[in-house]
Amino acid sequence: MTNRLRRLAILLGILCALTPANVLASEGDEAAAPAVIAKKSEPPAKLGRLDSAPVIDGKLDDEVWSQAVVLKDFLQVQPGDNIEPSQRTEVLLGHDGKTLFIAFRCFDNEPDKIRATIPKRDQIFDDDYVGIYLDTFNDQRRAYIFFFNPLGVQADGVFTESQGEDYNVDVVMDSKGTTTPDGYIVEVAVPFKSIRYEAGEGKQWGAHVFRRIKRGANELNSWMPLARNSQGTLIQAGKLSGFESIEATRTLEIIPSFTISETGKRLPAPPMLGDPFLDTTKFVNRPIEFEPGLTLKYSITPTITLDFAANPDFAQVEADQLVITANQRFPIFYPEKRPFFLEGIDIFQTPLQVVNTRRIVDPDVAVKLTGKLGRTSFGLMLASDAAPGNFSEEERENPDLASFIEPFVDRNAFIGVLRAKRDIGKESNLGFFATTYNFPQRHNDIAGFDGRFKLDSKTVLSFQTVGTTTRGYFFDPDTTETSYKTGNGFGYLVNYDFTDRNFGYFVQTQGRTEKYRADVGFTRRVGTNKSDLFLRWSTDPKPEGFYTNWRISNFSSASYDWNGRMQQAVDEFQWQFNFKKETFVSVGYFGGHERLFEEEFGPRRSLLHPGAFAGHGERSTNLNQIFAYGGSTPNKFISFFQFVGITRGAFDFDFGNGPKYPRVSPAALANPFAPLDPGRGNELFLESNVTLQPTDALRTSVSYFKSRLHRYDTDRVAYDSNLISIRATYQFSAFTFVRARFDYDSLGSRAYGQYLFGWTPGPGTSFYVGYNDDTNVNGFNPISSRIEDGFRLNGRTFFIKMSYLFRKNL
Repeated sequence: MTNRLRRLAILLGILCALTPANVLASEGDEAAAPAVIAKKSEPPAKLGRLDSAPVIDGKLDDEVWSQAVVLKDFLQVQPGDNIEPSQRTEVLLGHDGKTLFIAFRCFDNEPDKIRATIPKRDQIFDDDYVGIYLDTFNDQRRAYIFFFNPLGVQADGVFTESQGEDYNVDVVMDSKGTTTPDGYIVEVAVPFKSIRYEAGEGKQWGAHVFRRIKRGANELNSWMPLARNSQGTLIQAGKLSGFESIEATRTLEIIPSFTISETGKRLPAPPMLGDPFLDTTKFVNRPIEFEPGLTLKYSITPTITLDFAANPDFAQVEADQLVITANQRFPIFYPEKRPFFLEGIDIFQTPLQVVNTRRIVDPDVAVKLTGKLGRTSFGLMLASDAAPGNFSEEERENPDLASFIEPFVDRNAFIGVLRAKRDIGKESNLGFFATTYNFPQRHNDIAGFDGRFKLDSKTVLSFQTVGTTTRGYFFDPDTTETSYKTGNGFGYLVNYDFTDRNFGYFVQTQGRTEKYRADVGFTRRVGTNKSDLFLRWSTDPKPEGFYTNWRISNFSSASYDWNGRMQQAVDEFQWQFNFKKETFVSVGYFGGHERLFEEEFGPRRSLLHPGAFAGHGERSTNLNQIFAYGGSTPNKFISFFQFVGITRGAFDFDFGNGPKYPRVSPAALANPFAPLDPGRGNELFLESNVTLQPTDALRTSVSYFKSRLHRYDTDRVAYDSNLISIRATYQFSAFTFVRARFDYDSLGSRAYGQYLFGWTPGPGTSFYVGYNDDTNVNGFNPISSRIEDGFRLNGRTFFIKMSYLFRKNL
């Protein structure tokens, strides 16, 4: 429960207020005088054709900028409601037929308070920043995002109306920023060949231009006014024209990659002579591995892109963030981080997550075709994944496993994804999708439809239906047998969302049948239906008030199986106050009722066999939780977030949580091999995060997570999990950095170290040198589960990874 609450806390919008100052109206700018001033009353703003390319140096002193169109007269949209901003902003736009040039001139009457550091790409949002949304198809559904801090460090990605911002996509472009006595200037060059777009006679692009001023109340200024009583961002965008003379080229990108790695791992060893009962281990260093790879990207047209990868290096440079795994009944979702899959990923994303590219682990070959023709967006992805048949030497040599794994050794899984989406009207769409997964003794195919319909300016209706068919192994809780057969399933989701200025709500219902399988996607739970109602009300921001605004929300949810039995019914209430300096505080209550049925965990009891639970086959509990969280960024040197939740009646599922915390149910204490015996208890969840930035180049953070559950019936602690994560990054420049990361998991008494040097001058080009290790700290032997004192290395990896982008116009 607490993990879900914590995610809700982070996702809540934080509206802050600022006392508006007078607009700085200084004249006599260093830049050449602009030739054209675009006004909101005269759309679209026509981009000027530049005679030559300006130098991207952050100075804005090239005479050619006088041929650009200028966007000005910005409005403060947060915390104010389309009021006069505290600072003046001007944006210049033009192109030379090959490249789009953008210049941001951000005036500031307190330049010493501008927040400007040297962060990593896409991590600029603790600084002041300025940027633009570009809806290059003018379809009011999808836009490129280009944001820049005052030094020109980039944050780029894609915005979609149904999914929000995604900064995992990187675009090849050039930018440079400088601070000045009256603010800062950022110059940008985006080659048209780096993006997908429509151009020609009469074609227009949608555009939003924003500027964030972090000090005070986190002020956001916009070129276009934004209505708070309307759903949709891109429908409120301004329009740009002047794209008749863009030179269309076919571009081929070739990215060879090369990885050198050497790993070591602790493995079982034969018992020592004279003591056959003593388990021993040995540390084995693997031979050095050389892994070449090749990735190609071909722009067939300005709207269609083909990607191909042969033996690609899909290894992540940095491991996933540690999460609490104790007492987890359902799988945990990890986001995609690999560049090949992130390109155009938004077309494959749907509410029921039928595509999760993390399921493609180690492809030998992968190909992807994405683009848009007219009003139809499409995507096709094929991959051959070697991971399912890639068994270690120890597994291959184990006689107990040999017969079981023999049909799968060195076999690949073949995966396919097809997606199409048709725009309907101004802001609606209807889509089709299909996926296939094929591996020996495992075949899965799904297909379905989804849609998003804008009913009016405040209301959106979306849906998804999925049919699945699987040839594989299914467990039957009534017979306790696992048999190879065909299983068909169905999934659905319907969402009705209403948004007004101060009030909003959504109603959603979704479900999946027992035999629903989506092997290319992510499925948290099957055999369930879930209906939700969310209500929220917030006050208008008060820029001059003690607090900027407050908000109350209520979330009600009911889950039930396909036999109509209630699984869970809960209600959550929150009250949040927002203050200046990005400060917020929230308190809430979560309560309800939860039931467990043994057939979801194993056999259903009968006269012929026992059930999955000891005692009776159903458990229930009343849940009561109080929680509070808050955070602040009082200045550019420090920010923090804290969460605490206390739950009475939380379930211990009796899985056991490693050697340190074995099962503590009454049945397990009497017999460690007894069936599951879930029981109620008190749960405590804490989260604390502090980020320090003592200099512009050095950033450090410390995170702490705690989850502890104490059972009522046995008065025992079921688990006490503590995660500590310490990170430090030093940016020599926007492209060069060193990073150290230390993680400690108390549940396994294991420490993880990660050390990385990186040089990333642009998308596709990189050089990394890294070292990772995994160490027991007075913990349990991973082979024998016996306690061992001191530090014992479980595994380590040293790697060098490099790639280079070659780009050719054809």
